[in-house]
Amino acid sequence: MLAFILRRLMQSTGVLFVMSLLVFFGVYAIGNPVDILVNPNADQQDIARAIAELGLDQPLHLQYWHFLTSALSGDLGRSFSTGIPALELIFQRMPATLELAAASMAIAIVFGIPLGLYAGLRPESRIAKGIMAGSILGFSLPTFWVGLMLIMVFSVWLGWLPPTGRGDTVELFGVAVSFLTLDGWSHLLLPATNLALFNLALLIRLTRAGTREVMVQDYIRFARAKGLRDSRIIGVHVLKNILIPIVTIVGLEFGSVIAFAVVTESIFAWPGMGKLLIDSINQLDRPVIVAYVLLIVLMFVLINLVEDVLYSMLDPRIRLADAGAAR
Repeated sequence: MLAFILRRLMQSTGVLFVMSLLVFFGVYAIGNPVDILVNPNADQQDIARAIAELGLDQPLHLQYWHFLTSALSGDLGRSFSTGIPALELIFQRMPATLELAAASMAIAIVFGIPLGLYAGLRPESRIAKGIMAGSILGFSLPTFWVGLMLIMVFSVWLGWLPPTGRGDTVELFGVAVSFLTLDGWSHLLLPATNLALFNLALLIRLTRAGTREVMVQDYIRFARAKGLRDSRIIGVHVLKNILIPIVTIVGLEFGSVIAFAVVTESIFAWPGMGKLLIDSINQLDRPVIVAYVLLIVLMFVLINLVEDVLYSMLDPRIRLADAGAAR
Protein backbone atom coordinates (compact mmCIF):
# COMPACT_ATOMS: atom_id res chain seq x y z
CA MET A 1 0.00 0.00 0.00
CA LEU A 2 2.83 2.44 0.86
CA ALA A 3 4.50 1.90 -2.53
CA PHE A 4 1.13 2.44 -4.22
CA ILE A 5 0.63 5.78 -2.39
CA LEU A 6 4.21 6.92 -3.17
CA ARG A 7 3.71 6.23 -6.89
CA ARG A 8 0.50 8.22 -6.85
CA LEU A 9 2.23 11.11 -5.03
CA MET A 10 4.99 11.25 -7.66
CA GLN A 11 2.41 11.27 -10.46
CA SER A 12 0.47 14.02 -8.68
CA THR A 13 3.61 16.18 -8.35
CA GLY A 14 4.22 15.89 -12.10
CA VAL A 15 0.63 16.89 -12.83
CA LEU A 16 0.91 19.94 -10.58
CA PHE A 17 4.11 21.09 -12.30
CA VAL A 18 2.63 20.81 -15.78
CA MET A 19 -0.56 22.57 -14.71
CA SER A 20 1.42 25.42 -13.11
CA LEU A 21 3.12 25.99 -16.47
CA LEU A 22 -0.14 25.97 -18.42
CA VAL A 23 -2.05 28.15 -15.95
CA PHE A 24 0.72 30.73 -15.45
CA PHE A 25 1.49 31.26 -19.13
CA GLY A 26 -2.19 31.11 -20.03
CA VAL A 27 -3.19 33.83 -17.54
CA TYR A 28 -0.12 36.08 -17.87
CA ALA A 29 -0.29 36.10 -21.67
CA ILE A 30 -3.76 37.70 -21.68
CA GLY A 31 -4.38 41.46 -21.40
CA ASN A 32 -2.43 44.14 -19.57
CA PRO A 33 -3.45 44.77 -15.92
CA VAL A 34 -1.58 48.09 -15.93
CA ASP A 35 -4.29 49.53 -18.18
CA ILE A 36 -6.84 48.80 -15.43
CA LEU A 37 -4.81 49.38 -12.27
CA VAL A 38 -2.98 52.60 -13.21
CA ASN A 39 -4.75 55.95 -13.46
CA PRO A 40 -5.33 56.79 -17.15
CA ASN A 41 -3.92 60.27 -16.48
CA ALA A 42 -0.63 58.92 -15.13
CA ASP A 43 2.56 59.88 -17.02
CA GLN A 44 5.02 57.41 -18.54
CA GLN A 45 7.28 57.46 -15.47
CA ASP A 46 4.42 56.45 -13.18
CA ILE A 47 3.36 53.72 -15.59
CA ALA A 48 6.93 52.40 -15.84
CA ARG A 49 7.24 52.46 -12.03
CA ALA A 50 3.98 50.52 -11.66
CA ILE A 51 5.09 47.94 -14.23
CA ALA A 52 8.39 47.46 -12.38
CA GLU A 53 6.67 47.16 -8.98
CA LEU A 54 4.37 44.45 -10.36
CA GLY A 55 7.33 42.62 -11.90
CA LEU A 56 5.82 42.87 -15.37
CA ASP A 57 8.97 44.42 -16.85
CA GLN A 58 10.72 41.03 -16.77
CA PRO A 59 10.49 38.35 -19.48
CA LEU A 60 7.64 35.90 -18.98
CA HIS A 61 9.92 32.94 -18.30
CA LEU A 62 11.70 34.88 -15.53
CA GLN A 63 8.33 35.82 -14.02
CA TYR A 64 7.41 32.13 -14.01
CA TRP A 65 10.72 31.18 -12.41
CA HIS A 66 10.17 33.70 -9.59
CA PHE A 67 6.62 32.43 -9.20
CA LEU A 68 7.75 28.78 -9.07
CA THR A 69 10.54 29.36 -6.51
CA SER A 70 8.17 31.39 -4.32
CA ALA A 71 5.40 28.80 -4.69
CA LEU A 72 7.69 26.12 -3.28
CA SER A 73 7.75 28.14 -0.05
CA GLY A 74 3.97 28.63 -0.10
CA ASP A 75 3.92 32.13 -1.62
CA LEU A 76 1.74 32.39 -4.74
CA GLY A 77 2.18 36.16 -5.09
CA ARG A 78 0.34 39.26 -3.97
CA SER A 79 -2.83 40.74 -5.38
CA PHE A 80 -2.11 43.49 -7.90
CA SER A 81 -5.06 45.55 -6.67
CA THR A 82 -4.84 45.16 -2.86
CA GLY A 83 -1.26 44.06 -2.20
CA ILE A 84 -2.54 41.29 0.07
CA PRO A 85 -1.10 37.78 -0.46
CA ALA A 86 -3.29 35.90 -2.95
CA LEU A 87 -3.55 32.84 -0.72
CA GLU A 88 -4.70 34.98 2.20
CA LEU A 89 -7.50 36.46 0.09
CA ILE A 90 -8.60 33.00 -1.07
CA PHE A 91 -8.42 31.43 2.39
CA GLN A 92 -10.61 34.22 3.76
CA ARG A 93 -13.38 33.14 1.36
CA MET A 94 -12.69 29.40 1.28
CA PRO A 95 -14.62 28.33 4.43
CA ALA A 96 -17.88 29.70 3.02
CA THR A 97 -17.42 27.86 -0.29
CA LEU A 98 -16.35 24.61 1.39
CA GLU A 99 -19.33 24.78 3.70
CA LEU A 100 -21.70 25.30 0.79
CA ALA A 101 -20.12 22.50 -1.26
CA ALA A 102 -20.14 20.03 1.66
CA ALA A 103 -23.80 20.77 2.41
CA SER A 104 -24.79 20.31 -1.24
CA MET A 105 -22.94 16.99 -1.55
CA ALA A 106 -24.45 15.79 1.73
CA ILE A 107 -27.92 16.50 0.34
CA ALA A 108 -27.07 14.70 -2.91
CA ILE A 109 -25.70 11.60 -1.12
CA VAL A 110 -28.36 11.34 1.59
CA PHE A 111 -31.23 11.53 -0.92
CA GLY A 112 -29.60 10.34 -4.16
CA ILE A 113 -28.35 6.88 -3.15
CA PRO A 114 -31.54 5.69 -1.35
CA LEU A 115 -33.79 7.02 -4.13
CA GLY A 116 -31.60 5.45 -6.83
CA LEU A 117 -31.51 2.18 -4.91
CA TYR A 118 -35.29 2.12 -4.64
CA ALA A 119 -35.69 2.95 -8.33
CA GLY A 120 -33.32 0.09 -9.19
CA LEU A 121 -35.06 -2.44 -6.95
CA ARG A 122 -38.62 -1.46 -7.98
CA PRO A 123 -38.13 -0.18 -11.56
CA GLU A 124 -41.77 -0.67 -12.61
CA SER A 125 -43.38 1.06 -9.64
CA ARG A 126 -44.96 4.50 -10.01
CA ILE A 127 -42.70 5.93 -7.33
CA ALA A 128 -39.59 4.72 -9.20
CA LYS A 129 -40.86 6.24 -12.44
CA GLY A 130 -41.54 9.50 -10.61
CA ILE A 131 -38.01 9.47 -9.18
CA MET A 132 -36.49 8.99 -12.63
CA ALA A 133 -38.67 11.74 -14.13
CA GLY A 134 -37.54 14.07 -11.34
CA SER A 135 -33.89 13.20 -12.02
CA ILE A 136 -34.32 14.36 -15.64
CA LEU A 137 -35.44 17.76 -14.33
CA GLY A 138 -32.35 17.89 -12.14
CA PHE A 139 -30.16 17.50 -15.23
CA SER A 140 -32.04 19.77 -17.57
CA LEU A 141 -33.04 22.83 -15.52
CA PRO A 142 -30.44 25.64 -15.52
CA THR A 143 -28.88 26.35 -12.13
CA PHE A 144 -29.51 30.09 -12.26
CA TRP A 145 -33.21 29.60 -13.11
CA VAL A 146 -33.73 27.05 -10.31
CA GLY A 147 -31.99 29.42 -7.89
CA LEU A 148 -34.26 32.29 -8.83
CA MET A 149 -37.35 30.06 -8.51
CA LEU A 150 -36.24 28.87 -5.06
CA ILE A 151 -35.88 32.49 -3.93
CA MET A 152 -39.23 33.39 -5.46
CA VAL A 153 -41.11 30.51 -3.77
CA PHE A 154 -39.43 30.06 -0.39
CA SER A 155 -38.29 33.63 0.28
CA VAL A 156 -40.72 35.95 -1.50
CA TRP A 157 -44.02 34.02 -1.53
CA LEU A 158 -43.75 31.83 1.58
CA GLY A 159 -41.21 33.89 3.53
CA TRP A 160 -39.72 30.77 5.10
CA LEU A 161 -36.04 31.21 4.25
CA PRO A 162 -33.75 34.23 3.67
CA PRO A 163 -32.77 34.80 0.04
CA THR A 164 -29.16 35.99 0.41
CA GLY A 165 -26.17 36.10 2.73
CA ARG A 166 -24.55 33.59 5.05
CA GLY A 167 -26.32 34.38 8.34
CA ASP A 168 -24.85 34.16 11.82
CA THR A 169 -21.47 32.41 12.10
CA VAL A 170 -19.52 30.97 15.02
CA GLU A 171 -15.84 30.12 15.35
CA LEU A 172 -14.91 26.43 14.99
CA PHE A 173 -11.15 25.83 15.39
CA GLY A 174 -10.60 29.46 14.40
CA VAL A 175 -12.77 29.21 11.25
CA ALA A 176 -16.10 31.00 10.89
CA VAL A 177 -18.86 28.47 10.09
CA SER A 178 -22.60 28.98 9.78
CA PHE A 179 -23.89 25.41 9.99
CA LEU A 180 -23.71 25.46 13.80
CA THR A 181 -26.36 28.17 14.10
CA LEU A 182 -30.04 28.00 13.25
CA ASP A 183 -29.82 31.28 11.35
CA GLY A 184 -26.84 29.91 9.41
CA TRP A 185 -28.81 26.80 8.40
CA SER A 186 -31.72 28.92 7.21
CA HIS A 187 -29.32 30.83 4.95
CA LEU A 188 -27.49 27.68 3.81
CA LEU A 189 -30.49 25.55 2.84
CA LEU A 190 -31.52 27.28 -0.40
CA PRO A 191 -28.06 27.68 -2.04
CA ALA A 192 -27.03 24.17 -0.96
CA THR A 193 -30.21 22.69 -2.45
CA ASN A 194 -29.71 24.62 -5.66
CA LEU A 195 -26.12 23.42 -5.95
CA ALA A 196 -27.08 19.83 -5.07
CA LEU A 197 -29.76 19.25 -7.71
CA PHE A 198 -27.47 18.20 -10.55
CA ASN A 199 -25.45 15.80 -8.38
CA LEU A 200 -28.63 14.46 -6.79
CA ALA A 201 -29.97 13.55 -10.22
CA LEU A 202 -26.60 12.08 -11.21
CA LEU A 203 -26.38 9.84 -8.13
CA ILE A 204 -29.97 8.66 -8.56
CA ARG A 205 -29.34 7.50 -12.13
CA LEU A 206 -25.92 6.03 -11.34
CA THR A 207 -27.19 4.10 -8.32
CA ARG A 208 -30.26 2.84 -10.21
CA ALA A 209 -28.18 1.62 -13.15
CA GLY A 210 -25.68 -0.11 -10.87
CA THR A 211 -28.41 -1.73 -8.82
CA ARG A 212 -30.20 -3.13 -11.89
CA GLU A 213 -26.94 -4.50 -13.23
CA VAL A 214 -25.99 -6.18 -9.97
CA MET A 215 -29.43 -7.63 -9.20
CA VAL A 216 -29.26 -10.06 -12.14
CA GLN A 217 -25.83 -11.44 -11.23
CA ASP A 218 -25.43 -15.07 -10.22
CA TYR A 219 -24.14 -14.26 -6.72
CA ILE A 220 -27.37 -12.39 -5.97
CA ARG A 221 -29.42 -15.41 -7.07
CA PHE A 222 -27.18 -17.63 -4.95
CA ALA A 223 -27.66 -15.33 -1.95
CA ARG A 224 -31.43 -15.52 -2.39
CA ALA A 225 -31.24 -19.30 -2.73
CA LYS A 226 -29.39 -19.43 0.58
CA GLY A 227 -32.33 -17.67 2.17
CA LEU A 228 -30.54 -14.41 3.05
CA ARG A 229 -32.76 -11.51 4.00
CA ASP A 230 -33.25 -8.72 1.46
CA SER A 231 -31.67 -6.20 3.80
CA ARG A 232 -28.47 -8.26 3.96
CA ILE A 233 -28.41 -8.86 0.19
CA ILE A 234 -28.82 -5.15 -0.50
CA GLY A 235 -26.49 -3.94 2.24
CA VAL A 236 -23.67 -6.43 1.71
CA HIS A 237 -23.86 -7.66 -1.89
CA VAL A 238 -25.53 -4.85 -3.84
CA LEU A 239 -24.23 -1.66 -2.24
CA LYS A 240 -20.67 -2.95 -1.94
CA ASN A 241 -20.51 -3.66 -5.67
CA ILE A 242 -21.94 -0.34 -6.82
CA LEU A 243 -19.86 1.84 -4.49
CA ILE A 244 -16.76 2.23 -6.70
CA PRO A 245 -18.41 4.32 -9.45
CA ILE A 246 -20.35 6.23 -6.79
CA VAL A 247 -17.15 7.07 -4.89
CA THR A 248 -15.61 8.25 -8.17
CA ILE A 249 -18.51 10.54 -8.99
CA VAL A 250 -18.82 11.90 -5.46
CA GLY A 251 -15.12 12.77 -5.35
CA LEU A 252 -15.00 14.43 -8.74
CA GLU A 253 -18.28 16.25 -8.27
CA PHE A 254 -17.23 17.54 -4.85
CA GLY A 255 -14.29 19.22 -6.54
CA SER A 256 -16.59 20.51 -9.25
CA VAL A 257 -19.07 22.13 -6.89
CA ILE A 258 -16.20 23.91 -5.11
CA ALA A 259 -14.64 25.09 -8.36
CA PHE A 260 -17.84 25.99 -10.19
CA ALA A 261 -20.12 27.30 -7.45
CA VAL A 262 -19.74 30.77 -8.96
CA VAL A 263 -23.30 30.95 -10.32
CA THR A 264 -24.96 29.80 -7.10
CA GLU A 265 -22.79 32.11 -4.99
CA SER A 266 -23.67 35.03 -7.24
CA ILE A 267 -27.44 34.36 -7.14
CA PHE A 268 -27.60 33.94 -3.35
CA ALA A 269 -24.86 36.53 -2.59
CA TRP A 270 -22.93 33.79 -0.81
CA PRO A 271 -19.56 35.27 0.27
CA GLY A 272 -17.36 32.52 -1.16
CA MET A 273 -14.42 32.20 -3.53
CA GLY A 274 -16.56 32.53 -6.67
CA LYS A 275 -17.19 36.24 -6.08
CA LEU A 276 -13.46 36.79 -5.50
CA LEU A 277 -12.62 35.06 -8.77
CA ILE A 278 -15.11 37.16 -10.75
CA ASP A 279 -13.72 40.39 -9.28
CA SER A 280 -10.13 39.26 -9.98
CA ILE A 281 -10.93 38.46 -13.61
CA ASN A 282 -12.56 41.86 -14.07
CA GLN A 283 -9.43 43.58 -12.70
CA LEU A 284 -6.94 41.21 -14.39
CA ASP A 285 -5.56 40.47 -10.92
CA ARG A 286 -3.30 37.72 -12.25
CA PRO A 287 -1.76 36.43 -8.98
CA VAL A 288 -5.21 35.82 -7.47
CA ILE A 289 -6.47 34.09 -10.64
CA VAL A 290 -3.40 31.86 -10.86
CA ALA A 291 -3.51 31.04 -7.15
CA TYR A 292 -7.21 30.19 -7.34
CA VAL A 293 -6.85 27.93 -10.37
CA LEU A 294 -3.81 26.14 -8.95
CA LEU A 295 -5.58 25.55 -5.66
CA ILE A 296 -8.48 24.02 -7.57
CA VAL A 297 -6.04 21.82 -9.51
CA LEU A 298 -4.36 20.78 -6.24
CA MET A 299 -7.74 19.95 -4.79
CA PHE A 300 -8.66 17.73 -7.76
CA VAL A 301 -5.27 16.01 -7.55
CA LEU A 302 -5.76 15.29 -3.84
CA ILE A 303 -9.32 14.07 -4.42
CA ASN A 304 -8.09 11.68 -7.12
CA LEU A 305 -5.33 10.50 -4.81
CA VAL A 306 -7.83 9.75 -2.05
CA GLU A 307 -10.10 8.01 -4.58
CA ASP A 308 -7.24 5.81 -5.76
CA VAL A 309 -6.52 4.80 -2.17
CA LEU A 310 -10.22 4.07 -1.59
CA TYR A 311 -10.31 2.02 -4.81
CA SER A 312 -7.41 -0.10 -3.63
CA MET A 313 -9.19 -0.66 -0.31
CA LEU A 314 -12.50 -1.61 -1.97
CA ASP A 315 -10.85 -3.76 -4.64
CA PRO A 316 -7.23 -4.90 -3.93
CA ARG A 317 -6.91 -6.10 -7.57
CA ILE A 318 -6.52 -2.43 -8.61
CA ARG A 319 -3.46 -2.04 -6.37
CA LEU A 320 -1.93 -5.26 -7.69
CA ALA A 321 -2.56 -4.27 -11.31
CA ASP A 322 -0.93 -0.87 -10.72
CA ALA A 323 2.15 -2.54 -9.21
CA GLY A 324 2.39 -4.90 -12.19
CA ALA A 325 2.18 -2.01 -14.67
CA ALA A 326 4.94 -0.10 -12.85
CA ARG A 327 7.43 -2.98 -13.22
